[in-house]
Amino acid sequence: MPDYIPNVRLRAWRNQEQLNRAQMAEKINSTPIGVAQTLACDEERIRRWEAGEVRWPRTEYRLALTQLTGKAPEELGFLQGRQNESRLIEAQVMPIDALRAEADLYGTMQLAQQLQASDVGMGTLEALAEAVDLLCRAYPVVPAGTLRDRTQKRLAQINHLLAGRLTLNQHRELLVITGWLTALLGCVHYDLGEREEAETARRTAFEMGRQVGHGELMGWAHEMSAWFALVEGRYEDVVTAARMGQALAGTSSAMVQLTLQEARGLARIGDRREADRALTRGAEVLGSLPIPDHPDHHFVFDHAKWIFYAATCYTWLADDDRAEEHARETIQMHTRPDGTSNAPMRVADAHIDLGIIHARRGDLDAAVEQGVAAFEIDRRSLADLVNRAGDLDRVLRQRYRREGLAEEFHERFVIARKALSNRRPELLD
Repeated sequence: MPDYIPNVRLRAWRNQEQLNRAQMAEKINSTPIGVAQTLACDEERIRRWEAGEVRWPRTEYRLALTQLTGKAPEELGFLQGRQNESRLIEAQVMPIDALRAEADLYGTMQLAQQLQASDVGMGTLEALAEAVDLLCRAYPVVPAGTLRDRTQKRLAQINHLLAGRLTLNQHRELLVITGWLTALLGCVHYDLGEREEAETARRTAFEMGRQVGHGELMGWAHEMSAWFALVEGRYEDVVTAARMGQALAGTSSAMVQLTLQEARGLARIGDRREADRALTRGAEVLGSLPIPDHPDHHFVFDHAKWIFYAATCYTWLADDDRAEEHARETIQMHTRPDGTSNAPMRVADAHIDLGIIHARRGDLDAAVEQGVAAFEIDRRSLADLVNRAGDLDRVLRQRYRREGLAEEFHERFVIARKALSNRRPELLD
């Protein structure tokens, strides 16, 4: 699993120009500096730049890139400094351990005493914020039902504090903490197909953000609305909700996520030009943010997620070569040496993207193999999985209706759809 920070700004520029790596390398070699210096740029060099393995190219390549793009190296996502500074920051607590760490935190006598007190001190608020962060970091890998139950339990323990004796600052901080926890609860409700509960939680999180003027929290509430609309096939609403959230989110992870959701909505309605522009805007905002200490946090947008979103955008736009490039890199970036994943839901979606691409290219065996791999991911968003599996199922039934493999996948898809509608995720196991 690579530990470099991808250069999404450079990749976004190449995608918007609709160039593959070989074509971009050729154009670099054809610039005035490329000709004068007889540069030998190739696909592998472009790949290393985009993967973040090289953060500051040699002078002649920087000049050639500026001549080609009209942008300074920094505007293309390059950074000066030692190469080892480009490595991702390793989280001190792995996502799989975050739930245990959160339980340990709540299990301490000190925190238990604080939660029972009539006054809320700074230590309590800090402990609560840390607990919520740990739950948000558990989201990628902890089963949705388990995380829902734990989150509901923590909300019940926290909510009574709002009725206690609080200063204005304490009340505001507690509302923000509760708002993040409620937003997380809305996400896991939706993962489990609990649509009404998810919407209630989303609205509550937005209201808490509105009461304290917390733009990023309100932005994430709008992002959830865009996500719900995307899964439910209301693509114009995706774009509308995403743009409404962008007006509130400020320069934050929420802004990046909202911009990428806008790109996905635009891709769904087939607007290639605007989808590319949204992807580029998202890359630019992401490049202006500090590298996150905990990219596994659900409400933090990391560079690898940009590549994951781009994979699905290009799949929907039927740009199969570009979609395959991004999907394969998503799987590579999130697969550990032992075969496990630190972002199984992203990997599942990437397998669906590859399945659709194989189906379009006439390879039924590979298409079904990728689709089955998506179903076999342990941590899943049932709503997302059914939506994306439906994409693949439609392609298979259009092209291979009479083939046994296509029918077998369809039957598995029907079971997943039934599991979602009946709120019984265990049917997939």
